[in-house]
Amino acid sequence: MGKSRRALALAMATAFRADPWRSVGVLVASTFAAIVGVLTAFWLKALVDAAADRDVDGTLVAALGIGLTVGLALMSRAMVTRMLFPLKENTALYLDRRIIALVGGIPTVEHHERPEYLDRVEVLREEMDVLGFAGIHTAGALALVVQVILTGVLLASVNPLLLAVPLFAVPSLWAGARAERIRQGALDTTADQARRARQLFELTTSPAAGKELRIFGAGSELLNRHRSDWTEVDRSRDRALVRGLAWEAVSWLVFSAGYAAAIALVVDEAVSGGASVGDVVLALALVAQVNGQVSAAVGTVSQTVRTVKVAGRYLWLSDYARSRRAAAEAPAPAPDRLTRGIDLQRVAFRYPGTTVDVLAQFDLFLPAGATVAVVGDNGAGKSTLVKLLCRFYEPSEGVITVDGTELGRIDIGEWRERMSAGFQDFTRFELRAGQTIGIGDIHFVDDDEAIATALERAASADVVTALPEAMETQLGASFDAGVELSGGQWQKLALARAMMRPAPLLLVLDEPTAALDSETEHTLFARYAAAASTLAARNGAITLLVSHRFSTVRMADLIVVIDGGRIVGTGSHDELMAAGGLYAELYELQARSYR
Repeated sequence: MGKSRRALALAMATAFRADPWRSVGVLVASTFAAIVGVLTAFWLKALVDAAADRDVDGTLVAALGIGLTVGLALMSRAMVTRMLFPLKENTALYLDRRIIALVGGIPTVEHHERPEYLDRVEVLREEMDVLGFAGIHTAGALALVVQVILTGVLLASVNPLLLAVPLFAVPSLWAGARAERIRQGALDTTADQARRARQLFELTTSPAAGKELRIFGAGSELLNRHRSDWTEVDRSRDRALVRGLAWEAVSWLVFSAGYAAAIALVVDEAVSGGASVGDVVLALALVAQVNGQVSAAVGTVSQTVRTVKVAGRYLWLSDYARSRRAAAEAPAPAPDRLTRGIDLQRVAFRYPGTTVDVLAQFDLFLPAGATVAVVGDNGAGKSTLVKLLCRFYEPSEGVITVDGTELGRIDIGEWRERMSAGFQDFTRFELRAGQTIGIGDIHFVDDDEAIATALERAASADVVTALPEAMETQLGASFDAGVELSGGQWQKLALARAMMRPAPLLLVLDEPTAALDSETEHTLFARYAAAASTLAARNGAITLLVSHRFSTVRMADLIVVIDGGRIVGTGSHDELMAAGGLYAELYELQARSYR
């Protein structure tokens, strides 16, 4: 119950936080619009009784009351209509920003590879509009309460037994809540298939996959899979809908019996002379409105259950993000320079949901000031090592220390500010060219001088100078004035982005030149090696290079050879060649291909 109350409180407060003035306006206007029917029934009673008594003044007052009530109702509904969609949009934007902040604030990327996390976020994404309307539904619920109270007071004035009519609605309220729980259960059980279908849609409509889909003729196959997944999702959700409707149908039969009994009671009162004609009109009008109030109440209960469920998922995401941030917080500051180095001691790592260690019994020392190259076949564990050093993941076993301090104790934000990285799977930020580079050091995102320096370090200035508006050029073919780059050009900008921070303690280059030819890569890394020596003397910085090209890695101070998640060799190029083993074998194989 505590979580449900917390979720309901969140849902009710969201719209007021997003757009307080419109929220209050919708609340007041909705409340008045909701009680129009009750007020109109009251004025009808007064009109009929005044007419029966030949009371001209009373008739005029009642007629004026009806006109004024209807006019104010129309005005209230117009106000609600005008405020409704801006309120919904502002609430949705508020929630979008909150979710971006929550997901973006999680310091690791482990959650992106957890199916249960992805399933919950998928359902949250589907149902997010519910929270967007939560404030509106709250206003409707409060208006309904006022309407029910006024209806009860007026019904009791005719005959207290009429107060029993709403009791026949209790089964409908219960059935509505049960139907919504059944529907939410179906959403949960089909989340994985719905997410897969959405991914198939995004895959088949994205430019990146367009060439291969057409060459291999795979479009129809993916279409069939998309259709199959959504067909099963629809069947499951339709079954849940039918079950819910069955419960609701039975409950409405119960209410219909109570409604018929109320009408019979009112007619009997009229025949026996126990009520005036106005009382009969009032009672019939109000009993008829009870039907609508019950429908609204059922909808409100169902919507409340749905809102609480969706808000619960949002709270789960919020709690998850908070727990991950809390796990990353530590009292130790990041060092300003390295004096000893980074030490991995008996480190093991396995990805979430798996039982196989990608790294096992991993002991490695990265000396301060060294340029370290990591080599090995695909799947050996090279990129996993990089992810651990970047703290995208925490080790499953063992410990990583930085100058003797556990990496897990160092503030994660400070640590990342002391490092920089270039990746093979870099992101194509479709921003202005200067900003695409500048976000490598967000403090200097618009600093042309710092960006130009980074371009020079990465030997990438030629890409920007060739653009029509240089650094001001919009990148990306998805924009009208956007310029599309080649894969190699995008990668050179990503390298420049990695060079934005002038003095990182750890520079990670994980296959950052895969789209470039070997000669260009060698030239670039020769420049990086020279810069790394200068940086090492300044603050003991470590440069970690992951590459498949052995002509490049031989310039490193230390080469680490990984195979099957274990270190099988360390040393300089000459030492490893003299020792034979995997490094010498791989080097000779690659060297032969260039002869």
